[in-house]
Parts: sequence; structure tokens; C-alpha cells
Amino acid sequence: MKKFLTLLALLSAIANLQAESRYVTDQFKVTLRSGESATHKITRMLPSGYQVELISSNPDNGYSLVKTQDGTTGYILTRQLMPIPSARDRLVAAEAKLAELQEAPGLLSAKLSKLQDDYKALSGQHQKLQQEKQALDDELQSIKRTAANAVRISNERNDLRKQVATLTREAEELKQTNRELGNDSAQRWFLIGGGVVVGGIILGLILPSLRVRKRKSSWGSL
Repeated sequence: MKKFLTLLALLSAIANLQAESRYVTDQFKVTLRSGESATHKITRMLPSGYQVELISSNPDNGYSLVKTQDGTTGYILTRQLMPIPSARDRLVAAEAKLAELQEAPGLLSAKLSKLQDDYKALSGQHQKLQQEKQALDDELQSIKRTAANAVRISNERNDLRKQVATLTREAEELKQTNRELGNDSAQRWFLIGGGVVVGGIILGLILPSLRVRKRKSSWGSL
């Protein structure tokens, strides 16, 4: 019994692998039965154009085992199945396709108009971004020039500081030289003054004796 069930399961799996799609014939409704004869119970009524999955076909009794879209299995007359949808369904599909094609130009025009609007918007954004980029580039150049000027000013300030330090040192040296010269001048004037005083003293000592001699000589002549 187990072997029979296993064989049946294998046959069912093989049948599922070979399953094909079929469509109910172009009639109002057909019966889906529980077995391969008209005496078996009708489980469902399938409408025209309904798609089922063909599991297997029995050419001896003219029935096929099918599976519905909701997973129900049953038997239906093979002659009531077609490999393509019914003419009515194909007509409906063709009419829908025709309507779609007729609407296509309007849809394409709308899409084209939307694309044109999007292009204009993107062009405006691109132009705005270009202007912002140019402004940023100008600002960057200004910052670079300012930075270069700052470096130049810093270098000039350092040079001026060095010059000021040099001039300050030279001024101090000149002050020292002036002080030294002032001291030398004072010494010279002091020496000159001392010489004058000494000379005055000497003259003061000499002149009286000269006067006395002069008087004596004048007396001798008398």
C-alpha cells in the first residue's frame, strides 16, 4: 500500500512538472466534476475563458484533470479546453489594447510636456547652481588674495620691526657717542678754564714785578 501511494505521488509530481495552461471553451459555463464521467459529482461551474492548469489528459474517456486558480482539482471534458483564450476574451483584450493605443498619443504628449517642464526646472536649477558656484569661486579668490595680503603685511611688519630695532640700536649708539663727546668737550673746556686760571695767576704774579722794574728803571734815568 505504501509503495502504491509513493508511486501515485511520483506520478502526480511528474504530471505537475508537465502541467500546461488551458482555457475553458467559448461557452457560457462548463462543469468541473469529481471524476472522469458524467455520473460524478459537479464540484464547480467554470465560466467561458476561465484559465486552468492542465495536469493530465485521458484520451480513452475524453476527460482531463485540471487545477483551478484557487487550487481546486477536478475533471473536465478535454474538448471543452482550448490552448488559447476564447475568441470573446481575445476580442476584449484586443479592444482594450486598441483603446490603450488610441490613448497613447495623448499620454505621450502629456509625458513629453511633463519632461519639458522638468527640463526647464532642471535648467533653472543648473543655472542657479552655476551662479552660486561662481559666487563661491569669487569668494575663494578674495579669501586667497586676503590671505596673501595678510602674509605680505606680516612680512612687512616683521621687516619694519627689524628696521625699528636696528634704528633704535643705532640711536642708542649715537646717544652714547654724544654723551662721550659731551664728556670730552667738558673735559677740554675744564682744562682750558684751568689753564686760563693758571695763566691769570701767573700773569698776576709776573705783572707786579714787571711794573716794579719799570719804575726802578724810570727812577734811575732821573
